[in-house]
Amino acid sequence: MAGAVLFSEMTPSPDWEGEFNEWYDNEHIPLRMTVPGFTGAQRYKRNDRDYLAVYDMTGTDVLQTPAYVEIKDNPTAMTARMLGSVGGFTRYIGTEIGFQSNVALDDAIPAPVLYSVLFSVPGDRLGDFDAWYDQDHLPALLENPDWLACRRFSLEVAHPQPFNRLALHYLATDEALDSPAREKARATPGRARLAAEPWFQADYKVFYLHGERFSAR
Repeated sequence: MAGAVLFSEMTPSPDWEGEFNEWYDNEHIPLRMTVPGFTGAQRYKRNDRDYLAVYDMTGTDVLQTPAYVEIKDNPTAMTARMLGSVGGFTRYIGTEIGFQSNVALDDAIPAPVLYSVLFSVPGDRLGDFDAWYDQDHLPALLENPDWLACRRFSLEVAHPQPFNRLALHYLATDEALDSPAREKARATPGRARLAAEPWFQADYKVFYLHGERFSAR
């Protein structure tokens, strides 16, 4: 599986949501799947019109290659119109720093629920934060078999918020978010210690699978 991700959200107007989805599925993602280093992509949706795409890559340097720059810097008329009209745009790019799971990643990727967590952690607290997440938080969450997997990323590009950590949790059902395992994970002394610090504020979102997975050509 890829060693990096591009996590991007967009919200189209209801007046052209159908056109947006047609463009995303038939132009925007397929073009990127032709770029060497892109290995796959999956779309998700939350609320009424908030869409997410998670692109898997071999590394963040893929976004500096001539093949990708050519596509990004020379958008089609449809791409220029769509990107200039959507709201809620986010762009987070990061390198994978951790993976824990109850199943193989290829089995987790098609999960119906994606729970994303974004943090902005001070540099001098990254060591403690990462140790807590990997050694305390995730083992407790994974006691629930419906908590299929978690991939963690160190962010190198963050827009519009200056987050530097992203966790993508793959769930068999959103009921896992109300499970005893999650209650346990949120009640440990390690979490309480970090939660007392003023920076410990996360962006949490629940997305649902939208469409089939795209693979590199």
